[in-house]
Amino acid sequence: MAPHNSIKKGFSKLIKEDKLKLIASYFENPGEVITLLKSYWHSDKRQQQLFDEFSENTISNFFIPYGISPNVNINGKTYIVPMVIEESSVVAAASAAAKFWGERGGFHAQVIDTRKIGQVHFGWNGDKEQLQELFPKIKERLLADTAVMTEKMVKRGGGILDIQLIDFTAQIDDYYQLRIAFNTCNSMGANFINSVLEQFGHSLQNFFAEQIELPETLRKVEIIMTILSNNTPDCRVKVWVECPVNQLDGIDEHLSGAEYAQKFKKAVDIAHIDPYRATTHNKGIYNGIDAVVIATGNDFRAVEAAGHTYAARNGRYESLSSVSISNDIFRFELEVPMALGTVGGLTGLHPLAKKSLELLGNPTAPELMIIAATMGLANNFSAVRSLTTKGIQAGHMKMHLNNILNQLQASEEEKRKAREHFKEKTVSYAGVEKYLESLRK
Repeated sequence: MAPHNSIKKGFSKLIKEDKLKLIASYFENPGEVITLLKSYWHSDKRQQQLFDEFSENTISNFFIPYGISPNVNINGKTYIVPMVIEESSVVAAASAAAKFWGERGGFHAQVIDTRKIGQVHFGWNGDKEQLQELFPKIKERLLADTAVMTEKMVKRGGGILDIQLIDFTAQIDDYYQLRIAFNTCNSMGANFINSVLEQFGHSLQNFFAEQIELPETLRKVEIIMTILSNNTPDCRVKVWVECPVNQLDGIDEHLSGAEYAQKFKKAVDIAHIDPYRATTHNKGIYNGIDAVVIATGNDFRAVEAAGHTYAARNGRYESLSSVSISNDIFRFELEVPMALGTVGGLTGLHPLAKKSLELLGNPTAPELMIIAATMGLANNFSAVRSLTTKGIQAGHMKMHLNNILNQLQASEEEKRKAREHFKEKTVSYAGVEKYLESLRK
């Protein structure tokens, strides 16, 4: 077997079959690896070519389960929500929360704003007051030079909303930034924003080059970089559930609904003061959000990055959700930034992403923000509910039982007996392994 640091140059130029053979040569059984990886190729060659072109150096596909959370009531409208995630119990948790709150008025949501941010980072060694004086003319030039690029977006109700000049010279010598706010309507807008920003960079350089009244040394601008920001605190959605505390009766057999509401609130409050708990708490929120974001062909890394930045907005990382109890009304709320699109990118290329959007009723981008955030709150509710009652492992390990049985190569008959045996017992890997050993004796 070849050493793992010896892939020759030019790997990207190889055809797919040769890439596959080369990678397989790093394993003890190359033929077995080739067969395995090819078994995950799409049977339709055109579809496989489409998947191959989503990324680079592709040699196979990696499957993740595509599940459904039915009957999710949001603002009086019922959705069938597709969720793509490999973690057991997430879809079940979302569905359980949707059922629970569907009987108590459903989820309520609103989009706070949809503006996104782009940045032109540049260096200029002139007087900052002079730059401020020139800024109105600079802004006029930038808008004029990108008018053709933004024309269609403006017709759809979007475009450039604002351009600000930010002075960072106190932190880095001669460093300034243009911070631009965009509305990209139903597209996530990354390509649109980045194209506009790159033109801004060229226009800024040209503007200064043409200022003949300035000394030659001040007619040059260093464009450090132009790029959108995934920090979107103003592209934000709020979702909540609420009910009288007596409608929480029965969640914990030892507590009244009013008592349980207080216990639930304490659990969420802990995530506001303890970053260790907040990290796991928010991860549970993104179990639900990410599953919808992936299912609809959106960028879950960008969505998470924005959310975690927002969670630290007060100088300490804390919970994205909160609880209030007032006049015997329990309210559980999530407010989170989320830049999503329903046109462009993979949303229109990936066959299942297109079907996901169709299943959701072809929502607008703001509506998709609401749906994804709702599934985040749903998962958060189920997780905190489990933690504050029977514990998270009981339900999670029941769902994980199938994975353990598959790892231990259980037969269908063994799986049937194991599921029956563990109905009222704690599931653990060691326990399942021991039970299978007893069956096989």
